[in-house]
Amino acid sequence: MIIKTPNRTIKSSSSFTGNVLKLFLGSVVSQALGVLVAPVVTRIFEPEAFGVAALFISITGIITVVACLRYELSIMLPKTDEEAANLLGLSLCFVLVTTVISALIIFFAGDVIANLLHSPEIRKYLWLIPVSIFTSGIFLTLNYWNSRIKHFGCLSIARVISSVVTQTTKLGIGFAGFVSGGVLIGTSILGQVVSTFILGSQVWRDNGGLFKENIRWKRMIAGLKRYKKFPIYSTSSALLNTVSQQLPVLLLAAYFSPKIVGFYALGRMVLGMPMGLVGKAIGQVFFQKASDAHNSTGNLPEVVEEVFKRLVAIGIFPILLLTLIGKDVFIVAFGTRWAEAGVYMQILCIWSFFVFISSPISTLFAVLEKQSYGLLFNIALFVTRAISLIGGGLIGNARISLVLFSGTGTIAFLVMTFWLLSCVNISPVRTLNIFLKNVIMCIPILSIVILCKFAFNFTPLLMISIGIIGSISYYLIIIKQDRELQKLIRILTKKLGFGK
Repeated sequence: MIIKTPNRTIKSSSSFTGNVLKLFLGSVVSQALGVLVAPVVTRIFEPEAFGVAALFISITGIITVVACLRYELSIMLPKTDEEAANLLGLSLCFVLVTTVISALIIFFAGDVIANLLHSPEIRKYLWLIPVSIFTSGIFLTLNYWNSRIKHFGCLSIARVISSVVTQTTKLGIGFAGFVSGGVLIGTSILGQVVSTFILGSQVWRDNGGLFKENIRWKRMIAGLKRYKKFPIYSTSSALLNTVSQQLPVLLLAAYFSPKIVGFYALGRMVLGMPMGLVGKAIGQVFFQKASDAHNSTGNLPEVVEEVFKRLVAIGIFPILLLTLIGKDVFIVAFGTRWAEAGVYMQILCIWSFFVFISSPISTLFAVLEKQSYGLLFNIALFVTRAISLIGGGLIGNARISLVLFSGTGTIAFLVMTFWLLSCVNISPVRTLNIFLKNVIMCIPILSIVILCKFAFNFTPLLMISIGIIGSISYYLIIIKQDRELQKLIRILTKKLGFGK
């Protein structure tokens, strides 16, 4: 397909599968590297170091998500690239402002922040927060620009190189004997800087002329006014959503210890690997395709249902499997000292599944311009999560805190998913049928896993082996039923040199 604009012509692909594949390949390589080094890293660094790094990432994650006042989402919506370019410029201006404000807060209130978190160790690393916000904010903005023009391959390359730099540097410094939380923080920021530089260089080479010719203060102000719903509703909504996601880290630190935070951080990270592998790729391409369908083709319900069905089919089996054998996985992969992290992962599994399927679908708040409803949802989510975690903290039991957090989150995301799908004329009955169909498909294989674990008391290693065999069987069935996935597999094998 050729997209024509007054000043230029952009070539792009309309293939949903091809675009997902580009991001998927990048995610596979970067995630695979993380998986490979994780068993080594967890034997070098103590849980306390993971806890300090998790606190830092929680703080920067909360600020970064609103660094652009959510104007980065609006980059996807205009019909012309000239208008979108001015929204990109506007987003970058807000990143700079947010960075300066965060630096001033750290300078004047760094000790207060460290005391509130009951983590004196993190005080020495707070100065890195503005650096992380600046690089992450720029990358976020460029990410949406690349999604708009469908340069998904560049995003994959940036992510892979970032992962290589982060993981190899982490291992090298760790083996040299430096095993503090600061090492985990510093290597993460280094990866951010590298990926932002790569993506920024590519965007400037391809679109620098467009930016120089069209970005003007007057046009940026016009965009600020046109898409004012994003800062009014989406910023508060995203901030509440991110804070509520980071509440376990912040409140576990406040009520318990960095060690407990470290267990949670590793459990959440490992749980996010299989979900993030496909979810982010599908979600990013879905946002672009849903925007096109809403503005042009008019087939938004078909696009949404197709993606939703695929998300449920892909995500439900590994989540149910990890709910049963998560602790076994951690004992084998990371050692017995991380067994508690495996229990935390089991508690969070069902919640994580609904986050996985609802995160791409939640972009419909922006596509349908229903940001006010998104804000209401995130207010409710924040309040219920805070009550759950504080209740568990007052009881003095971290597991109870996470059970309550997971339960309230599961209900909230389930309600949000049903409501958003109904907004595009997909009935609750239809949505429920999609869930039930995939659960029924999982039952035979999961029954074998349950029998081996609880009736025959198989060892953790044997349980993992059975889980792998069961996963292969399940996905073979899924692929056989889904022509689009079959197409993706053929393209993938061809790219890897295994097919014609």
